[in-house]
Amino acid sequence: MEVNLTRVDQDFHFAAKGASGVEVHMDGSPEIGGHNAGARPMEMLLMGLGGCSAIDIIQILKKQRQQIDTFDIKVTAERTPGEVPSLFKHINVHFVLGGPLDEEKVQKAINLSMDKYCSVAAILFKTATISHTFEVTAGKLGMPGDLV
Repeated sequence: MEVNLTRVDQDFHFAAKGASGVEVHMDGSPEIGGHNAGARPMEMLLMGLGGCSAIDIIQILKKQRQQIDTFDIKVTAERTPGEVPSLFKHINVHFVLGGPLDEEKVQKAINLSMDKYCSVAAILFKTATISHTFEVTAGKLGMPGDLV
């Protein structure tokens, strides 16, 4: 695997590309001279955790013929204050899936992802405690004008 980063400005803004060719922007916070032109590198780690787990969960639930109408993930984390490097000490991943889903199958898919399949979780488990929660909502979001 290879990624390439190119500096965009004279401060901390970088454009990164991997093998997919999709460009992602990263930048430092304004407090250190960044311009909010991209996600922070530590935010990217949390985004990677959510995305990695989501892919696993979707694959598992599709194999079980579960219909996922909506899927949202909120990842929150605490870092060790006053230390350099300031590592994550606790991360919580909250999954919200909508549709006619079997909650036991959702729970099992999440557990399999977080405990076995998600490579990003396996890396982050080495330095942080990771917890996860979930909820299943009623289903499809209506479009404007639809009768729900």
